[in-house]
Amino acid sequence: MKFSATGTFVLAWLMGVALPPSAVSAEGEGPGSYLIGQGDVLSISVWKDEALTREVVVLPDGTISFPLIGILEAEGRSVQELKGDVTEKLKRFVPDPTLSLEVKVPSSMHIYVLGCVNNPGRFTLNGTVNVLQALAMAGGLNPFAENNGIKIFRAGKETGSMVPFRYNDVVRGRHLEQNILLGRGDVVVVP
Repeated sequence: MKFSATGTFVLAWLMGVALPPSAVSAEGEGPGSYLIGQGDVLSISVWKDEALTREVVVLPDGTISFPLIGILEAEGRSVQELKGDVTEKLKRFVPDPTLSLEVKVPSSMHIYVLGCVNNPGRFTLNGTVNVLQALAMAGGLNPFAENNGIKIFRAGKETGSMVPFRYNDVVRGRHLEQNILLGRGDVVVVP
């Protein structure tokens, strides 16, 4: 039996098996590939320079402001990319800067569950969440839900794509590849 990377992750998750980070990040998911978004709180510090240590919020226009270098585009970039850019720009003012940059509060990681669920709304992703987990976060399906008509509308680089989700099949252990990991901005619609 052959599985896609997502199918393999779902099967491993159902069996309680941990996958290495490289297996998870192969499709752009997981901790190594987090993209910074609006509202995220970043902690930036330069070793041995307290004046260049602070927390910054990614503004609604996707930028941050940092002393000496001014405004930088942060949204849609990985932590490593932004760290490299800040380090490079600081070299004009600080000889050989040793920089630490991390996402303190990932405020931009939201999904939406709408329709015939008990508690529809916006939910914050604090880790990896698949469709079944998102439905549980929304209080489960209500009695009027069309279990096999659920649709996931993908955000980001896959904008405009729709993934069908047949709840009854997945909870019976069939077509587990439909139980995909959700990402920033994805919308689960339960008719």
